[in-house]
Amino acid sequence: MAAEIVPDSQHRGLVARLPPGLRGLAMLARFDRPIGWWLLFWPGAWGVALAGGAVSHRQLIGWLLVGSIAMRGAGCVYNDIVDRDLDAQVARTAARPIPSGLVSVRVAWGWLVALCLVGLMVLVQLTPFAASVAVASLAPVAAYPFMKRVTWWPQAWLGIVFSWGALVGWSEVAGGFSAGTALLYAGAIAWVVGYDTIYALQDREDDALIGVRSSALRMGRHVRAGVALCYALALILWAAAVWQVRGDPLALAALLPVAAHFAWQVASLDRAGTRALTLFRSNRFAGLLVFLACVVVGTVV
Repeated sequence: MAAEIVPDSQHRGLVARLPPGLRGLAMLARFDRPIGWWLLFWPGAWGVALAGGAVSHRQLIGWLLVGSIAMRGAGCVYNDIVDRDLDAQVARTAARPIPSGLVSVRVAWGWLVALCLVGLMVLVQLTPFAASVAVASLAPVAAYPFMKRVTWWPQAWLGIVFSWGALVGWSEVAGGFSAGTALLYAGAIAWVVGYDTIYALQDREDDALIGVRSSALRMGRHVRAGVALCYALALILWAAAVWQVRGDPLALAALLPVAAHFAWQVASLDRAGTRALTLFRSNRFAGLLVFLACVVVGTVV
C-alpha cells in the first residue's frame, strides 16, 4: 500500500523545473495533479452535452475546462489554508507547501485571489442565469474543508461541490433546469462519493489517529460494497436522466461502457486499498465515457 500513496512533495515535468517559489504555488494549486480538474470539469461537460449543446456550445466546454483548472486550484489553496494544521500531521500531506513552509499563508491568500480572478473571467462568458448558478456554488465550496470535522460523509459534500458544473452547463444551454438536470446532478454526487471513498482509503490510518472522518472509515470492511452501491446509484440516476431526454431503451445502452468500467473498479478494489490511487485516477476515463454517452443521447436525432 505504501508504494501506492504518493506524497504531495513529489513533482515531475514542468513543475519540477520551476524556481522554488513558483513551484510552491503550482503545487499549492495542484497543477502537477491534473486528475482533480478533470473530475471537476466532466460534470459541466455532461450538462452541456445532455442538454443538446455539445456542438452548438463547444466553446463553452472549453471555457468550463479553463474554469475547472482555475477553480480547482483555488479550492485546493483554500483547503490547504484551512487544513494546514491537520496536513502537518498526515504523512501524505505533511510536505504540502504551507505546512512545509515553502509558501506562507499570506502568499497563499494572494494566490487564491489570483485564481479566483481567472474564474471570474470564465464567469462573465455565461448568461446571467448560468452565472448566478455558478456563484451559488461558493457557499458549499467554502464549507467543504470543515465537513471532515463534523460528519463521516465529507465525500457527499464534495459531491455537491464537484458536481455543480452539471447545473451550470445545463442551465447555460437550456436556460433553466428540468428533471433531467436534477437526475444528472444527483448521479454525479453518487459518483463522487464512490471515487473519493476509494481515494480516502490511502489516509484511513492517519485520519483515524487525528480524528478526521471519512466515508472510507465509516464503511470499514464493507468499503467495496459501499463503492459498488454508490456507482450503481450513479448509473440508475444517469439512466433516468437519459430517459428524460430521450425515452428510448436504446439510449440507455450509451451508459454500458461506463457501467463496465465501474464493474472493473469494484472488482479491482480491496479493503487495504493497495490500488486506491490507480482506481481513483481511472475516473478521468469514466468521466469521458459518461460525456460520450451524453453527446450521443443529447445530439443524435
